[in-house]
Amino acid sequence: MERINELFPRFDEAGRMLIKKAYTIAEQALEDMTRGNGKPFIEHPDAVARIADEEIGLPAECIAAIYLHEAVRFKPETDIESAGFGKDVLTIVDGLNKISTINPKDTRLEAENYKRLIVSYSKDPRVTVLKIADRLEVMRSLELFPKTSRERKVLETMMLYIPLAHQLGLYNIKSELEDIYFRYAEPEQYRSITNKLKSTERDRQKLMTQFIEPLKQKLSDEGIKYKLKVRTKTALSIYKKMQKQKVPFEGVFDVFAIRFIIDCEEDKTIEHALCWKVFSYVTEEYESDTKRLRDWLSNPKPNGYESLHITVKNREGSFLEVQIRTKRMDDMAESGLASHWSYKGIRHEATLDKWLTAVRKALESPLGSETDPMAAYYEDEVHEIPTRDVFVFTPSGELRKLPAGATVLDFAFDIHTNLGIKCTGGKINGKAVRITEKLKTGDIVEIMSGKNQKPSSDWLNIVVTTKARTKIRQKLSEAEFKKAADGKEILGRRLKNWKMELDDETLAAILKKLQYKTINAFYAAIGEGVLDVAEVKNMILELTQSAQEPAAVAGQEKKATGGVQEKGSDDILVIDAKNVKGLDYRMARCCNPVFGDDVFGFVTRTEGIKIHRMSCPNAGRLMDMYPYRIQKVKWSETPSSGNFQTGLRVIASMEPYVINEIMDIVNSFRASLRMFNVSENDRQGTYDITMKIAVPSNLELDKVTSQIRNLKNVIKINRI
Repeated sequence: MERINELFPRFDEAGRMLIKKAYTIAEQALEDMTRGNGKPFIEHPDAVARIADEEIGLPAECIAAIYLHEAVRFKPETDIESAGFGKDVLTIVDGLNKISTINPKDTRLEAENYKRLIVSYSKDPRVTVLKIADRLEVMRSLELFPKTSRERKVLETMMLYIPLAHQLGLYNIKSELEDIYFRYAEPEQYRSITNKLKSTERDRQKLMTQFIEPLKQKLSDEGIKYKLKVRTKTALSIYKKMQKQKVPFEGVFDVFAIRFIIDCEEDKTIEHALCWKVFSYVTEEYESDTKRLRDWLSNPKPNGYESLHITVKNREGSFLEVQIRTKRMDDMAESGLASHWSYKGIRHEATLDKWLTAVRKALESPLGSETDPMAAYYEDEVHEIPTRDVFVFTPSGELRKLPAGATVLDFAFDIHTNLGIKCTGGKINGKAVRITEKLKTGDIVEIMSGKNQKPSSDWLNIVVTTKARTKIRQKLSEAEFKKAADGKEILGRRLKNWKMELDDETLAAILKKLQYKTINAFYAAIGEGVLDVAEVKNMILELTQSAQEPAAVAGQEKKATGGVQEKGSDDILVIDAKNVKGLDYRMARCCNPVFGDDVFGFVTRTEGIKIHRMSCPNAGRLMDMYPYRIQKVKWSETPSSGNFQTGLRVIASMEPYVINEIMDIVNSFRASLRMFNVSENDRQGTYDITMKIAVPSNLELDKVTSQIRNLKNVIKINRI
């Protein structure tokens, strides 16, 4: 009982006894089970129960149901019906157990269908709320799961649980799920935005302090008790704004809002009067933008959301969003419909039924529709989360990740090379399709094959994955080599009969004239009968008899990549730091900043100021551990002739000419190669190229990377 008292101090004696009874059953059923970190599995229901209690405010019946569900899930023979639990608890457990049997192969992860299935299993709508709490704990513990399982859970969260949390108005949970998803899906963008938020945190606190100073006395004289809070947008929300408005981080003006939370009696008349009084003081002190006034006091949103929103301009000319609400309104905004559990005296049947009806209506309405009571809950829409991948399943339910645009043929090669080579078509969700059919997330794909099937060069226009492209090329090359060997033998025999010779220079001239890129292609054409050997004989005679004709065609000269002496860049950087004038600075080697990058300075003990990119892998650690050593830095308005070294990594298909193409691009801009290294990955059929180049600015670097990225055989390029 001591552990239950420690975990759930909010409940009364009867509530804790109910939870204790369920906990004991779960403890016995799960005693031999451990999680991925080797710790007892009981820690999972413990954590879910804490979320349901502390972050949502659900009653003891729901907490007990969490433990009983885990016990029955792993030991179905566990008898809970004769243990004396009420009908509500057993109904919730039954719903959770049914939901746990849903597999992606059954639902194909179509969000609306999956949601309908969950709702159909949730006779008590609290089941859905508990399922969201369970998913939040899973996302917080993602590192415990293997990679494939982790990818699947991230996908499910993006497609299902974030929209569900939005529909229920569980704002805090929705924001955290978005944050964890973004951290896994776009690690560099996530790092860059969160580091910028960290680096500007003191500025936001300063703005809040300056904002409230002239209002303090007036509010105090009126006896208004309040708390100020800075509400910052999630990293994903900021990223979406940047993408939508095509602006940098600094161009997003509503990164944060200042929120008044008024502490007063829970009486709507009193609450509304106080909110409007605070509103009048704010608008008297600061210039307001009446076009951006949002009055959700007089006309609450369909879900009951109440608040006043106004945008004002401070004395420095900065625009600030100000939100005014009471503590009751804030709880409603933060926890949505579920927040009703938190209030004393609101547990009688009529109110409970009303709340359950509202939850069910929210769950059963299509997301974003006119009947969705959460459709207008937030000013921000539910995010369409960026992804460059599609997630599909084998008939057995195995998850496979492929790039966007992947086809049935790509999927066949992803399963096995031999299956890809023999692929004749497939079935998507039971429907027969061609090899060219593009896949969508959630599809169940079955491959059809034929023993006489062979790859053709047209297949290269169908596939998008490196593996498929490489294997097709290899198979085509094998066939071409065989035909080439036949053709070479035929031509050699004929030349011997004609008592003629074919030297390298004459062969090169013939290849150029006939427009064959390789010798193998030339011999293969003879082997296939496409090229008549008599035609080759006539060309040899023509070339050898004309003394004026050039003996050979000179090979094209490669551009030299001679080194350019790096010039100093001391005059390019400007450091806005009053107390560190005269200190030396240098570019951090861990991220190689280039003129124009988003950067910050870090004051070291012995090496002056080191300049890091905002997206540097070390940035977050430095800002957390040494905030007092972070210095603001900015580049001068125009770069000098100095150069900055930076690293690039390129993954490209194993084609010989791709290396020359990359070098040519680098040398065609104001950039010079300082290091170039190539390693071959025979298994993947790719080159792994690392290089260091010197550029005057990130604008020139963007030109180089953009041109390289557009090369046909380049798969991926990124800075290192």
